[in-house]
Amino acid sequence: MGYGSWTSSSFRDYSVAKGMSVDLDGSISGSYSSQDMFKSRRMDEALDPCGAMRECRDSAEHPETIPVILALDVTGSMGSTAVEVAKKLNIVMTKLYSQIKGVQFMVMGIGDFAYDRCPLQVSQFESDIRIAEQLDKLYFEYGGGGNSYESYTAAWYFASRHTNLDCWKRGKKGIIITMGDEELNPYIPLYGRSTEFATVTGDNLQADVETSSLYEETSEKFDIYHLNVSHRSLTWGNIPESFGKYLDSNHFFTVGLNDITDKIVDIIVAASQSENTELSPAETGTTYNENGEISW
Repeated sequence: MGYGSWTSSSFRDYSVAKGMSVDLDGSISGSYSSQDMFKSRRMDEALDPCGAMRECRDSAEHPETIPVILALDVTGSMGSTAVEVAKKLNIVMTKLYSQIKGVQFMVMGIGDFAYDRCPLQVSQFESDIRIAEQLDKLYFEYGGGGNSYESYTAAWYFASRHTNLDCWKRGKKGIIITMGDEELNPYIPLYGRSTEFATVTGDNLQADVETSSLYEETSEKFDIYHLNVSHRSLTWGNIPESFGKYLDSNHFFTVGLNDITDKIVDIIVAASQSENTELSPAETGTTYNENGEISW
């Protein structure tokens, strides 16, 4: 996947075809609820993670791809954040393409494995208007539970075990950006109230997926970021502290709704230009096969 390139004209045409108008700055005009913006009432088959493997491949058109996983919290309180991303997606892509090339986006929907029926949704890696098409397919279950966190590390898990990226052959990490307004989950349960881990992912594990070990595994292959979205007058829990066990101040940010898209651009541009996104065999314990490719 990932053929083609993003253009503002294709976004405008796509938005108009949906009955929406686009402002001069390139964003969708008007106010929309999450129900209006995201019309799926069940998980789309194209976003089903069960047994899936997502690839981000280099090509003549995109010889040095930059894989970015953008994982949105699709529980009850986060609808306005996803709407903001959808409305300003064209601005994000236009700003990125003016500074770096080769960005390919995977969109994820993250819920709560402890309570939700569809706690994980995953798109393909794309670089053109199909990013918007797949974002629009996200199903908002409006779930979550009373445990003070969502399953943000599901993005880490799928990225680590269900993706194949050509950037690894060049010694470069992928990028994960999760967004939400709850604490980091301490683990992903094998058995939830409404579904099972094996049913969602297709992977039959013997124990809950602990965040500490999953971070060590995933951070070898991805540069991991989180945007803590501050969009309500009252917050609860210890969100910075929970993420601070793994993410430093260069990887964890608290942002308002109006700052989300700019921060996404800033993160991707900085990460793509940073030496910290390079894989180090000495640090990660990785080795190279006879073709010069990284072996995990």
